Amino acid sequence: MMADIDTLTPILTRLKLTAIRDRLDTLLDEASRRELSLREALAFLCEAEIARKDQRRITMGLSIAKFPAVRTLDDFDFAAQPSVDPKLVRELATSRWVANGDSLLLQGPPGVGKTHLAIALGREAILRGYSVLFITALNLVALLAKAQVEGRLEERLSYYAGPKLLIIDELGYLPFEKNAASLFFQLVSRRYERSATLITTNRSVGEWGEIFGDVVVAAAILDRLLHHSQVLTIRGESFRLKGKRKSGLVKPALVEGSA
Repeated sequence: MMADIDTLTPILTRLKLTAIRDRLDTLLDEASRRELSLREALAFLCEAEIARKDQRRITMGLSIAKFPAVRTLDDFDFAAQPSVDPKLVRELATSRWVANGDSLLLQGPPGVGKTHLAIALGREAILRGYSVLFITALNLVALLAKAQVEGRLEERLSYYAGPKLLIIDELGYLPFEKNAASLFFQLVSRRYERSATLITTNRSVGEWGEIFGDVVVAAAILDRLLHHSQVLTIRGESFRLKGKRKSGLVKPALVEGSA
């Protein structure tokens, strides 16, 4: 018995095969043009459905992640930052560390590409099916502090503990409030050995006591973060200053003096 389009449409809708439903005539015409067998045609239709679902998942994942900009590994200038090992970054891009719930610290001076790499690695994790959330360290602590005052700290901690990869950007650029160390510790403890955390910072781990204003709690935070971790230190000139120097807006002596 031959099924017409009016019969197939509600069936495909009920099965949530919307890619096949929306492109049924086109897909069947393509299968016919290729002279595919019934088994091959079925596989072809399923591949089209999977491709649609993957694209929707990726689009939704990128939206949920709240990246501040579009950055990819292909756009990163490895030649300009020789301290960054492309082989290591390609290994990180497989997201095995995300699957294992490990931590990754990207440290170095401002402008050397830490945030770029963080976003790019976050995108790679989304492509591989992992949930990702991006937030600056200052905004994270401020929101946790606000939730604590409002009696919603548990809810907010659960929210930030949820993503398989949490990217915390710009740790150490601005001072934290007094309670920041305790709040940050609670979040790190929630995620410890369960989910992956990526942190970008302009300060070495030895200076984290100064960042949080509490050496003891900072040590406890680092103890958990560094237990299963990789640390990538980027040394080099700021991309922004380098661009200005090339355009003549900044003199070489000024660039050298700003290190």
